[in-house]
Amino acid sequence: MGSGTSTFVIRWINFLTMLIAVAVICFGVWMNTHQDGCRKSLAFPVLGLGGLILLISLIGFMGALKNISILLWIYLVMLCLILVGILVFTVLAFIVTNNGSGHSKAGIRYKEYQLQDYSSWFLKELNNTRNWEQLKTCLVKSEDCNNLSKKYKTLKQYKMAKLTPIEAGCCRPPSECGYPAVNASYYDLSFHPVSSNNDCKLYKNSRAIRCYSCDSCKAGVAQYMKTEWRVVAIFNVILFVVLSMIYFVGCCARRNAARSCSSKV
Repeated sequence: MGSGTSTFVIRWINFLTMLIAVAVICFGVWMNTHQDGCRKSLAFPVLGLGGLILLISLIGFMGALKNISILLWIYLVMLCLILVGILVFTVLAFIVTNNGSGHSKAGIRYKEYQLQDYSSWFLKELNNTRNWEQLKTCLVKSEDCNNLSKKYKTLKQYKMAKLTPIEAGCCRPPSECGYPAVNASYYDLSFHPVSSNNDCKLYKNSRAIRCYSCDSCKAGVAQYMKTEWRVVAIFNVILFVVLSMIYFVGCCARRNAARSCSSKV
């Protein structure tokens, strides 16, 4: 690839990378605005990644525009570090989210989740008392459980609903407890539970208690985090491929810029 061609290409590629960075930032903003405070764990890292890519793109664009070798060196080093970071995070994300899935139960459309099905990383984070107390406080404020009775007016609608993992795990007792549902937010706890599951004892109809201390609630949060991490991991795979191609062209541009400088000496 010739000197003029490579620098011309890197200029336009970095202009396109700026657009990609804006798309990453928009994706982070979408995550931040469409989720409540409990479930924004990946929004700010995505926003940070978008901002960093934008900065690097500006450095690469100026380096190619002015044919400045040192700027292209900085550009390539920073881009390489981002590629390594994306690769490491993506591999870890797929490993962490490899385990865990819902279990279908007779008579209901939604699935229930069991904490032991998920990876040891999720178990460590969610069983940490400090972490869970913060999450539990946030879940209580989220109104997910309190809104169920507004969304499903009749018991039939409730049983036929496709509840989210958090709604299924935190807002109701596990099906194995056998508590009869009076409506979408109230269960008859006078019924003797048929299961020895400790979650049956922890569940209360109180808005502040529900099943927020249950393992089923932690499992619901784990399932939500797994889905969120998978979306980001797939997005990162696409981003990694695009940035790798840009890195290759950037190497050509830096080499040609260095030759140009040496020929002038």
